[in-house]
Amino acid sequence: MKKDEVFTKEIHKKFEFDEAVASVFDDMLSRSVPFYDEVRKLIISLILVEQKEGMKVLDLGVSTAKLLLDLHTNMSVSMKLKGIDNSQAMLDRAKQKCQAFGAEIELEFADMLAYNYHNEDIIIANYTLQFIRPIQRLELVKNIFDGLNKDGIFIFSEKIVFENKSLDKQMIDIYYDYKKEQGYSAYEIAQKREALENVLIPFTIKENIQMCKDAGFKNIETVFQWANFVTFVVKK
Repeated sequence: MKKDEVFTKEIHKKFEFDEAVASVFDDMLSRSVPFYDEVRKLIISLILVEQKEGMKVLDLGVSTAKLLLDLHTNMSVSMKLKGIDNSQAMLDRAKQKCQAFGAEIELEFADMLAYNYHNEDIIIANYTLQFIRPIQRLELVKNIFDGLNKDGIFIFSEKIVFENKSLDKQMIDIYYDYKKEQGYSAYEIAQKREALENVLIPFTIKENIQMCKDAGFKNIETVFQWANFVTFVVKK
């Protein structure tokens, strides 16, 4: 796995999922998102509890397909796994990995805002909604709700902000200390923060829950939280 050194040099553009990011994305996730591997395993376990022949699982922002590949390895029945992404660089790497593992996973270049959600059983969005403009986010979740079958499940993870500004700052500082422990320099952290400004726009937990309610979901729970990283399980 190639080491993430994207922000060791000065960056003159906003963050995007281009080839430079795609080439180190697995390392970036494991070192930048606290307990990312554990959350991925938790999501897979939640899906495996529900698994049945022919069940459709859709991953929004599939990136390098790590989650779907792990799910494919552990499932005991034949499910229809699909991932969409609007980064061709990510999809190219996902396709290479799926071919290497001989995994039948459908991958499609698509914009999740325009995608036709239809008869889905489980939809996953792992740290994906936060990159959608707030004005468009509710409409996307409404489309997800409409596209899920009865008793369908939407699982998503998000970086969040706290309503208490003092606590929010403390959590940000704790998170930056975490990144330093993972080997990132203060310069890299500052560079990435600047690149993500106005690109990654987090909601509070309450705002995420209200968004799901406004979209039509009734059963909304959090199943994991570390500081400002939260995983939600939402049922139709």
